[in-house]
Amino acid sequence: MLDNWEAFMSKNYKKVRERCRKGIPASVRPKAWLYLCGGQLLLEKHPNEYEELLQAPGDPKCMEDIRKDLHRQFPYHEMFIREEGLGQQELFSVLKAYSVLNPKVGYFQAQAPVAAFLLMHMPAVQAFWCLVSISDKYLSGYYNPGLEVLQRDGDILHALLRRTAPAVHRHLVKHKVEPVLYATEWFLCALTRTLPWDSLLRVWDCFLCEGVKVLFKAALVVLAGALGPAKVRKRACGLCETLEVLRHPPENILGEEYLVYHMQRLSLTEEDFEFEHQRQTARRRAMANRSRSIETSL
Repeated sequence: MLDNWEAFMSKNYKKVRERCRKGIPASVRPKAWLYLCGGQLLLEKHPNEYEELLQAPGDPKCMEDIRKDLHRQFPYHEMFIREEGLGQQELFSVLKAYSVLNPKVGYFQAQAPVAAFLLMHMPAVQAFWCLVSISDKYLSGYYNPGLEVLQRDGDILHALLRRTAPAVHRHLVKHKVEPVLYATEWFLCALTRTLPWDSLLRVWDCFLCEGVKVLFKAALVVLAGALGPAKVRKRACGLCETLEVLRHPPENILGEEYLVYHMQRLSLTEEDFEFEHQRQTARRRAMANRSRSIETSL
């Protein structure tokens, strides 16, 4: 497949998706991720740009913020355990290069674990172009000031939950547990701070093939698994108690087999995602228009 990538992606995408859902073999996973997300195309189009970006001075505030966060990314992983070690140096370089390439975003804290996770699998230049693709295409708008896109996607998640786990949805509504309170880190960090290693690899195999809807599916499975049992919802009798359950879901819910199996069994179609995307986008636009009208009248 990798040797005939363009042909497979254009003529036999379903086969690629099927293989990704089964799990990409560890021996080819780094190369597959690079091809799946479009990082290879960007690298071929801009072969020297990464090095050029590293030569730029960079915004001093961004550089300072990046340095402060280096030690927080997978602190027990051998690659990042040493301060000023090679792993932390490469992580700084990747994040600095992105901040120079896209000064509108600069550096966003949630990019750090994503970049670190990529660096565990591939050289820095490849990790950089994967980060560019994920930030600008997969999670487009997530790192913009105001987090409006993230809030909209939280509303989409809530609406989809009403279809897939109505009892859990009712519980969250009853206790005013808004998606922004529990799902922000899930989406911004693409689950890198949430899932155990094996589960994260399998979810990313699908995420880089199918896009952000995979994060929605994983979130829906975690929500249903954590709050699905009536006895759990009964104990989680308020907002704080519910958030505590969602911050520490049962280990088996996050396990590779459980998570992937239930993600693939969700009765949601492409049309369901598209419908909710359009509905929530229109709803937020109408709210914004109303706010502007009120401000104008005042």
